[in-house]
Amino acid sequence: MSVIEVNNLSKAYRIGLSTPGKMGFKDFVTEALRTPLRRLRRLNENYDDTQEDVFWALRDVNFKIEQGESVGIIGRNGAGKSTVLKILSRITEPTRGQAILRGRVSSLLEVGTGFHPELTGRENIFLNGAILGMGRAEIKRKFDAIVEFSEIGKFLDTPVKRYSSGMYVRLAFSVAAHLDPQIMIVDEVLAVGDAAFQKKCLGKMNDVVNREGRTILFVSHSMDAVAGLCKSAILFKQGLASEKMPTEQGVRMYLEQTLGESDKPLAEKPRTQHTPRDAIFHHLDIRSGGRSTTILPTGSDIEFEIGLQNTSTDPGELTCGVAITNEKLQRVAFFHTLYHADLTFKGADSRTLRCRVPRLPLTPGKYNVELVVADGFKVLEKVERAASIEVIFADLLGTGKLPQYHQGVVVLPADWQVV
Repeated sequence: MSVIEVNNLSKAYRIGLSTPGKMGFKDFVTEALRTPLRRLRRLNENYDDTQEDVFWALRDVNFKIEQGESVGIIGRNGAGKSTVLKILSRITEPTRGQAILRGRVSSLLEVGTGFHPELTGRENIFLNGAILGMGRAEIKRKFDAIVEFSEIGKFLDTPVKRYSSGMYVRLAFSVAAHLDPQIMIVDEVLAVGDAAFQKKCLGKMNDVVNREGRTILFVSHSMDAVAGLCKSAILFKQGLASEKMPTEQGVRMYLEQTLGESDKPLAEKPRTQHTPRDAIFHHLDIRSGGRSTTILPTGSDIEFEIGLQNTSTDPGELTCGVAITNEKLQRVAFFHTLYHADLTFKGADSRTLRCRVPRLPLTPGKYNVELVVADGFKVLEKVERAASIEVIFADLLGTGKLPQYHQGVVVLPADWQVV
């Protein structure tokens, strides 16, 4: 059964209508009395694309979320992600369409939402829990677990106005996570916490989905977090939403939108030459699965097509290498024609080489592609950042478990036995 059903959801905002200035008491009272009537008129107001003072944050968005699903809402800034979550959380109303939710909802959209700065952490647990729909007896029963998870027990009786943003989000997430909601909505707020607490929160949300069968909508710009938590994704772009798709596909489409759009051509990349000469490397095409891409799942194939020119002045036997380096330019993989005696080549005006790696078992992250060409032991040219690739999560070992970036550089199969 669908616990979230969104039909033709649109949200428009009027822009440029507010005029700054001082408001007297009479003006304030008049504005307060007008507000309910203005709100009713807005519900029946017609918007169209020809109005210059209208901004459409969402346009005819449709999707359904089933019970127990974990869905990532991804897209660039301003794509409409937070707007749709605010509508689902009943914070704002849609201009057109409807959003139907079936079940208890817990939303964590902004640090400290529902907290009173003058109250202590202890008092705010009861206040925030009541706002989220918990009874006093339920809050008392879960109080110790909330405090233990938030790790702020030492500051429990300190007013939250003295909390850091990280302490705010620890307490807010802990209260929301222990609400036992049927639907949990989490925006980018977790980015405020440190790495250890983010990992703890993701573990808690995994438990909510896998053990308790709850539904999670998760917004994040961290594709590692989205891929590690969500089974499917919806990609937003300029107020429009894609169909629900497997997370790997959604992450790939998102990264293809955001990566490499302003990348310089290879011919313009900085390069190292031991003697002044015309550029040698002029072309690099990276493929995987038979198509050009720089987004690769862990364990996929990768092929480099390399174009060389201006080598006719070098009569010796040339060699070419491709290295994959991390963000510190440390080599994590190296492929070289030197290890293939039949692939050395004489200098010529132009050459095209292809190097295919059937399986690239790198853990998720961003890597650089380095190119080098040499005449014997003499390096003619090296381009340290010829291109960049993004390796994303995939079930490489077929176990249903996804590798984490902190577990090393490569994912290798191994046989384990209990003896």
